[in-house]
Amino acid sequence: MAYMHPQDKRYPDYIADQIKKGTTTCALTCKDGVVLAADTRASAGLFIADRHVMKIQQVDRHLAMTIAGGVADAQNLVDTMRYNSNIYRFQNKELMPVKSAARLCSNILFNQRYFPYYVQIIMGGYTQGEGSKIYNIDLFGSITTEKFISTGSGSPVAYGYLESEYRENMSVNDAYKVAMQAIAAAIRRNAGTGDNINVVIIDKDGYLELSKEQKAAVGVVF
Repeated sequence: MAYMHPQDKRYPDYIADQIKKGTTTCALTCKDGVVLAADTRASAGLFIADRHVMKIQQVDRHLAMTIAGGVADAQNLVDTMRYNSNIYRFQNKELMPVKSAARLCSNILFNQRYFPYYVQIIMGGYTQGEGSKIYNIDLFGSITTEKFISTGSGSPVAYGYLESEYRENMSVNDAYKVAMQAIAAAIRRNAGTGDNINVVIIDKDGYLELSKEQKAAVGVVF
């Protein structure tokens, strides 16, 4: 996740591209909900701008999104999704389906494709009717869905861990430990990823951000 900085122009394009995309997020579907995890580092060129960025943003009580890319673009998109989710809930007296939220986000990004938002999104949520859903959405609005997804410069490392440890019908209590270990692996091997890990669970009880004590119990050491 990157803060854009004018001095980025000093570096060759291929270096700037690698640095600006520095982050790692992931999401997993479970039998009883979804788990989203992300590191907390934000960079501006070669400079670490912030070590405590929350890259998992709550959209509604049943819905959240992970953000990678430009901070301002991501914040604007989060605000737009929150607004539309609230309007849907007020008008229809029910929660916006996760699939509809993902499609709306995709349409917004597609409509901006000539002046794109510099973001990559994972939209995830849980409702009694739909169950667990996660969607990967890129800056042009392309949308895919999988059992588990990772984005950002550390995603190849995270995918290596997720491929070996993810199991069908995992519970959220098991899955969040896998998600944390995947992000931790990326922190160890990817310079654009670092500092700490945030984890969110969304299940029948709604949105829950894990406490420091819950995360410490996993025993992840960098």
